[in-house]
Amino acid sequence: MFLELIAVIFAGIAVAGVVMLVNNVTGARLPRWLAPVAAGLAMIGVTVTSEYSWYSRTLASLPEGLVVADTVESRSFYRPWTYVLPLSERFVAVDLATMRSHAEQPDHRLAEVFFFGRWAPISQLSIAADCASWRRAAVEADTSFAQDGGIHGVDWVSPPTQDPLLETICGG
Repeated sequence: MFLELIAVIFAGIAVAGVVMLVNNVTGARLPRWLAPVAAGLAMIGVTVTSEYSWYSRTLASLPEGLVVADTVESRSFYRPWTYVLPLSERFVAVDLATMRSHAEQPDHRLAEVFFFGRWAPISQLSIAADCASWRRAAVEADTSFAQDGGIHGVDWVSPPTQDPLLETICGG
């Protein structure tokens, strides 16, 4: 966050300097207000670019096996450009590389789910999924696993049929 603030400030200073240099070269023919306006527009442009590139930069840095299950896009009145092109501020990823299942219960799967957010720390949650019954549950401290692969001590949730988390864990 601090580095992005520094980048925004330097972009404003650089653009204002270029406008002042052009003004000097042209014999002071540019209006006096052009340098601060250009600096402000450059700062807004760098901020917007940084906001929109966060999602793609974060996706590029994900390790192999981590698959995005769902993305949350937002629109807000104080960022009117988001009504034209929504901003991805959060997403959920499932670690398919470490997903586990039991030989006797192949429809029961245990997966690690990561929650990413702009300006937020990454959160992790273990999810138990029952693909045959289309339900899922958060694995907590009192969860137990039987020898036959049964999962006990969880509160199963039956989401709608288009649940992106279960679709990713169960393979569509």
